[in-house]
Amino acid sequence: MLSFIESPTPTLFFTGKGGVGKTSLACATAVALADAGRRVLLVSTDPASNLADVLGAPVGPTASDVATVPGLRALNVDPEAAAREYRERVVGPMRGVLPDDALRGIEEGLSGACTTEIAAFDRFASMLAGEGEASGADVVVFDTAPTGHTLRLLELPAAWSGFIDENPGGASCLGPASGLETQRERYQAAAQALRDPARTILVLVARPEPSALAEAARSAAELSALGVAGQRLVVNGMFQATDPGDPLAAAIERQAQVSLEEFPASLAALPVETLALRPHNLVGLSALRDLASGHEARPLPQEVSSSVLPSEVGDLAAIVDEVEADGKGLVLVMGKGGVGKTTVAAAVAAELAGRGHAVHLTTTDPAAHLSDTLGDDVPGQISVSRIDPAEETRRYTERVLRTKGASLDSDALQILFEDLRSPCTEEVAVFHAFSRAVGQAARGFVVMDTAPTGHTLLLLDATGSYHREVLRSSGLPDGRVTTPLMRLQDPAFTRVLVVTLAETTPVREAAALQADLQRAGVEPFAWVVNRSLAAARPTDPLLAARAAAEGPEIEAVARDHAPTGPDGPRLAVLPYLPEPPVGASRLRALAGDAVLV
Repeated sequence: MLSFIESPTPTLFFTGKGGVGKTSLACATAVALADAGRRVLLVSTDPASNLADVLGAPVGPTASDVATVPGLRALNVDPEAAAREYRERVVGPMRGVLPDDALRGIEEGLSGACTTEIAAFDRFASMLAGEGEASGADVVVFDTAPTGHTLRLLELPAAWSGFIDENPGGASCLGPASGLETQRERYQAAAQALRDPARTILVLVARPEPSALAEAARSAAELSALGVAGQRLVVNGMFQATDPGDPLAAAIERQAQVSLEEFPASLAALPVETLALRPHNLVGLSALRDLASGHEARPLPQEVSSSVLPSEVGDLAAIVDEVEADGKGLVLVMGKGGVGKTTVAAAVAAELAGRGHAVHLTTTDPAAHLSDTLGDDVPGQISVSRIDPAEETRRYTERVLRTKGASLDSDALQILFEDLRSPCTEEVAVFHAFSRAVGQAARGFVVMDTAPTGHTLLLLDATGSYHREVLRSSGLPDGRVTTPLMRLQDPAFTRVLVVTLAETTPVREAAALQADLQRAGVEPFAWVVNRSLAAARPTDPLLAARAAAEGPEIEAVARDHAPTGPDGPRLAVLPYLPEPPVGASRLRALAGDAVLV
């Protein structure tokens, strides 16, 4: 049995990339604790939450009993609804007091994704204090933890400074200080509870893969720097091959072992526990109880044929054909961290370059390693760059201090310094660089490997705010002004490729991303299902069972999510390869013959 199930703290947080199994592990932990006689509240703040599917019971926005598990209650916190309630609580008392223009400015400042994070933390704070839905619970299990980004926001002295009362323009996405002072002690108590290992265990969940472990290491280091001490690591999905003749199975087993041997330094000091790869998605109480207790689930051997894949599936080369037709444009490769956006972006760029086009390949992802993916044989037609968040923030900060800060007195300048320390400043700075890259696509091909979804949506929020401000301040009709958002909304200029994996949670997250893009007026161009076992056709029994389970997920993408092209759904399925596709020639092979049917 896992250590945090045997000896839980009053609060357990589970965090990790999409698809690593954190929701399954959170649910298994909650069920095991309830089975042991504890009163448990299970809470998800994930917009793509599938608690109801995993538990096999309805879960809504308010806490309710899970009828099949005595002692367990569950709820899904709707982040957008929480953000609306938070904004109204901050702005409501000012209605009828401040001028309409001032109110609109405050509401605009509270419209971004940072505010959504703070609103989610607002719900955390009440539950950490044992209030509301958490009243009477012995253990509260959270699926999705506060990020380092959120905790840094709460630490900013300027967020609580009385100076902001005299300078409403300096209010951050937390809101004006006048609306926050009553929450200060509550938030400080919540942050302290997160730092106390006797009260809170934070479980980092990862797969035995370099990218997932690197992401966990970054989170661990950032949270440690902020004083969050009670961290544990669970490496989920350890695999042992049973078919020695299956090269893919041998490669996956070898990769898992190497990943454990080459642990990032910031993870090496954490307590580490491992869980074996299961043959099917962890859905239902029986599977959850097996996971929590450590019981093995042995798959039955089965064969996987090409019939697992829908007949409508195309390949990446067909998508590139359509992208190439205009001779220029922006290709945005988007998706959650860990789904392989960098590989897909590099494959598209390599294929366009191989067809004779000059391509600029860039990334806004601080975790991306384009040079590692391209290898040493980068075609001369590809230029590579990286939008470095730290460097862009430095440039932006210097520019603001040189312009806006030049006329401020010492007190006002101190406020500006504090405001520029906010992590929101990084998002604004990266947006300016993002806008420059968008403009380059008017003259040639720009392929952009974007940051993980949450950060990408922050960019799009900034784009929308910039768009509205430009139109307001220009006084010109829409037809005379071209903003970055208008470029993103133009299907002849921008092609968005949504990348996912053939698993329940990544597909849900990708669908949620597509819905957010559509609300912003941006229509995705195509979907790419990456690292598909079904497309690789393994013979190892466990991998074959997982490959068969991909069929319904890929069919759902083809039927319900992928945009329609001239020959059916614009959907490419890329096989799980024994070795990573590194180098232009292997990337082009991936783009040219993606589906092995």
